[in-house]
Amino acid sequence: MNEVIQEMIVLLRSEASRYSISIRGELANDLPNIMVDRVQLQQVFMNLMLNGIEAMKDMGTGGELTIKSQQDDNRQLLISVGDTGVGLEPEQAEQIFNAFFTTKPQGTGMGLAISRSIIESHGGRLWATSNSGPGATFQFTLPSEVTARQAAYPSDCTPQKHHPAGLT
Repeated sequence: MNEVIQEMIVLLRSEASRYSISIRGELANDLPNIMVDRVQLQQVFMNLMLNGIEAMKDMGTGGELTIKSQQDDNRQLLISVGDTGVGLEPEQAEQIFNAFFTTKPQGTGMGLAISRSIIESHGGRLWATSNSGPGATFQFTLPSEVTARQAAYPSDCTPQKHHPAGLT
């Protein structure tokens, strides 16, 4: 996961620098393994990071985009992309994930809807919150291989034979 984050930071650093925006990674070591489509995950990062850059670029004061990776209390991977931009109105925190809803003059309103769909298709969750200071933070979880296996086989992490009702 950290490798994908580092690739995206390198890819978007020059775009951020054009607006005096710094990108900082706070990446945890020893993260659990996850099963994801790498290209789809890159698309999610591209969308969240470019949205953050766009939220800061017109402020004239630069800003900071922070990408964090860690393991949450449920042993899931927790990723956050935070910016110091214009922020998010509380009533928009859920609305922004609706297809065709946009806060940008040139926006299509599809990026966050697609990103949420990708994360959910991998068994995760994507949400947004306003920062206590300037900006907003987008967070998503992805299940580790261990938690995914436990969800599939909750009793003892092994497949169970299921018999149709009455045919035991």
